[in-house]
Amino acid sequence: MDVKTHDLIKVKGLPSFLDTATSEEWVKEAIIYAPFVVVRRAPIEKGKIPIGVRGAARNQRYAAFLDINEVEAVFSPEMLANQKGWIRNKRFNDILVLQDLSLVDDILTNDQLTWGPVGSAGFELASGLPTLTMKSDLDLIIRLPYPLLLEKAKQLYDELSEVNVRIDVQLETPSGSVALAEYCRGQTQLLLRTNDGPVLTRNPWQGISEPLS
Repeated sequence: MDVKTHDLIKVKGLPSFLDTATSEEWVKEAIIYAPFVVVRRAPIEKGKIPIGVRGAARNQRYAAFLDINEVEAVFSPEMLANQKGWIRNKRFNDILVLQDLSLVDDILTNDQLTWGPVGSAGFELASGLPTLTMKSDLDLIIRLPYPLLLEKAKQLYDELSEVNVRIDVQLETPSGSVALAEYCRGQTQLLLRTNDGPVLTRNPWQGISEPLS
């Protein structure tokens, strides 16, 4: 099964990892309320997908591994962007993030970039449950198999900064992800988040130079 970091998975019934989460009662309650988990940035090993469960409170985050046979459906960020579900969301007029997704779509689609919402926005669009608030940030990924020119990155950053809410954009390269804001600074060392942990790199598209302890 082809799943990537940030993908949202709808699980079948009560997943087996709940057997190891007996001390975290909220985890089971969260799965019953919203049977969705997010794929974490870690290797998939022996049919086990690294996932995270989100609870009602910001500090309620639980890391686990989901058996591949317990996957009912997968929602990628780019799938959510293509579906444009924010337009049909009943809360569109009340939630700034939903409104700003239309602005973001215009900017990134015009540049022919593959992108998608993650975080609370992605969760609400996939689950249909009211996850966003008026204070929510907008988290996005842009998938970039090829290098992005620095000047183009700066242009994108400036355009996306015009939206009404705080926005965080991660550039997803074949090696991992780097923050658009950091990449725009033209630093010689960038923090790259990989499946094996964070590393420092000079070029997110050309491998790594120094692991972080």
